[in-house]
Amino acid sequence: MTLREALDQAQAALAARSIEDARLEAEVLLRHVLDLTRAGLYSDFYRTLTEAQLARFWQLVKRRLAGEPVAYITGHREFYGLDFTVTPDVLIPRPETETLVEQAVRLAGDRALSIADIGTGCGAIAVCLAKHLPTARVFATDISPAALEVARRNCERHHLTDRVILLLGDLLAPLTGPVDMIVANLPYVRTTDLPAVNTSGFEPRLALDGGVDGLNQIRRLCAAAPPYLNPGGALLLEIGLGQREAIAALLTRYLPGAGIAFAADLAGIDRAVIATPGRSAASP
Repeated sequence: MTLREALDQAQAALAARSIEDARLEAEVLLRHVLDLTRAGLYSDFYRTLTEAQLARFWQLVKRRLAGEPVAYITGHREFYGLDFTVTPDVLIPRPETETLVEQAVRLAGDRALSIADIGTGCGAIAVCLAKHLPTARVFATDISPAALEVARRNCERHHLTDRVILLLGDLLAPLTGPVDMIVANLPYVRTTDLPAVNTSGFEPRLALDGGVDGLNQIRRLCAAAPPYLNPGGALLLEIGLGQREAIAALLTRYLPGAGIAFAADLAGIDRAVIATPGRSAASP
């Protein structure tokens, strides 16, 4: 069987299960088996697969058909132009989270800031901020030792162990003092909505479940944030669909007088909120 034939059959099988981007996912799995770039795959499209390669490919396709995310199958995920190691111990970075990174980079400018990435998971946000803000010092916290191990591997991979400091603990507790910017993508899915998340059962529930209203951890962070922000600092959070008003109320309660702005993702959904205590936040 040629690469093209295998790819066509895998695409059909994935599409039959209503898996979005079936062609792309089939390509990713086949490239993983053959260790090829996308250009390499298509330049050798009519090569015949060995029996071992074909068996390995269909083994991975069957895992995807069973619902396992491609990122866990391959162990990799691209985010903000960088490649990250991911395992079932961490949330898979989403494209919409790039909105949060974009806003943090925009707000930081060329200032040498101290930044805390709370609930870092695989370290994607922390690593991207350190890469794009070369004068920044980033503290990345997580309550999961297994997640921090994945983050450590990604920091090493991108040569950032000197500027990304990994800290074990709950939310802001591991920090030893205030910072200039707090950035967080905490769980915000309502417990009743978890079954609708297509990776539910594979990703850590701790990284998805935001409680009854989806705001359990975000509420705790907002309440604890004020003493951890330097004067002129900022708090940036990722939020979910329909949470704008509730988030604004939380920030008004815990950071009275703060400027509050929202930024939409590519789908037009409010995805990031920027709170700047003591000054007005201009909408991006």
